[in-house]
Amino acid sequence: MQMLSVDEAQVARWRGLRDEISRAAAAEKVSLLAAEATRHRADNLRTIDAAQQGHIGGDMSITDVLTTLYYAVLDIDPADPDADGRDRLVLSKGHCAAALYTVLSSCGYFSPSELPTFMAPLSPLNGHPNRLKVPGVEANTGPLGHGLPIATGIAKAAKLRGASNRVFVLLGDGELQEGSNWEAFMAASHFKLDNLVAVVDRNRLQQGARTEDTNSLDPLPERLSAFGWEVREIDGHDFTQLLAAFTPSTSGRPVAVVAHTIKGKGISFMEDDVAWHHKVPSPEQVEAALKELV
Repeated sequence: MQMLSVDEAQVARWRGLRDEISRAAAAEKVSLLAAEATRHRADNLRTIDAAQQGHIGGDMSITDVLTTLYYAVLDIDPADPDADGRDRLVLSKGHCAAALYTVLSSCGYFSPSELPTFMAPLSPLNGHPNRLKVPGVEANTGPLGHGLPIATGIAKAAKLRGASNRVFVLLGDGELQEGSNWEAFMAASHFKLDNLVAVVDRNRLQQGARTEDTNSLDPLPERLSAFGWEVREIDGHDFTQLLAAFTPSTSGRPVAVVAHTIKGKGISFMEDDVAWHHKVPSPEQVEAALKELV
């Protein structure tokens, strides 16, 4: 399967909007990011509807995080996806690939016209991201507990090279029940990887149940701090807080952002409902959801 190609028109749109966001006053910056995130949610909904499969609840909970990173934080150039000095984003919760694809296509890494092929036979847009097929994907993920160890290795390699780029990794809170993450938390602190930012999508729901009923993570900020990380606890849907949380480390330690989010955010009948972890909306529900979003 050939790698998808860059969409130059979308790159131009992304550059224009990103520049507008960077120059905007604080309130206008938030307004622009919120509008783009809403557009991403609607595109994601259409993508899931076309495929009749996906993980829409988790997609919606991380959309504001991804929109903020790609439109206001990451040092990237979608026209040159493999640029040496680029920042990296690893989606550890790879089952939410549709959310990542929606944002990557809006930036121009590939054409948004590819989105309806999500999870179709032979489509590059697999149910979990594949870096050999999709530009902008930094690591193949899906088995939970792998993304943070990979990101830790990328951040350590950058330190060894003397590079200044930053590495972000977006994790689900349920996957923190995997022990490999805590080995990586310990290693990143030991190596003083202040170029690494781990963002926890703390929506408190995992497949079939609440995280605290399955294997309690609380007090999560205190646990991360005990492992040597600089912890920032925020509302993961507040763009002002997101922008502040993604600033560089102030302590020489890796940064952990505990982003309190809502599964299904933006679609009232999906919000905070575990059934929408892996459920597909009916045509009537799609219509109702789009009315809320557009």
